[in-house]
Amino acid sequence: MTDNDYAAITELLQTAKTIAVVGLSSKTSRPSYGVAEMLQASGYRIVPVNPNESEILGEKCYATLRDIPEKIDIVDVFRRSEFVAELMDDVIRMHPRAIWMQEGVVDDASAARARQAGIFVVMDLCVAVEIYKRRQSP
Repeated sequence: MTDNDYAAITELLQTAKTIAVVGLSSKTSRPSYGVAEMLQASGYRIVPVNPNESEILGEKCYATLRDIPEKIDIVDVFRRSEFVAELMDDVIRMHPRAIWMQEGVVDDASAARARQAGIFVVMDLCVAVEIYKRRQSP
């Protein structure tokens, strides 16, 4: 299974239930808000992660990944590439099935750490676009 492998991403999206959205903003104009809203509408439970918010889209917001008390399937990262490394200890500790770095977010060193810990890595792709693509194909 290689990174950004269509079949592996399809399987992940079909079986994942809970997605932590790191950097989710309550500002409706931000891409993170639109994507999280689409994830909810697609049946996923979102868990917002933003130290400056208390609730987004009706879900309790956590300051950090380590504060989340439940099992997470995917950690979806809406932070710039240079901030991914500081998340990796928490990601590895919580061991989600995947870490998903949104479009434009690339950190090869962090991706290697995640893979070494047995976590599937998706980089530089938008989860909403990937869900939409799969709805369009038979």
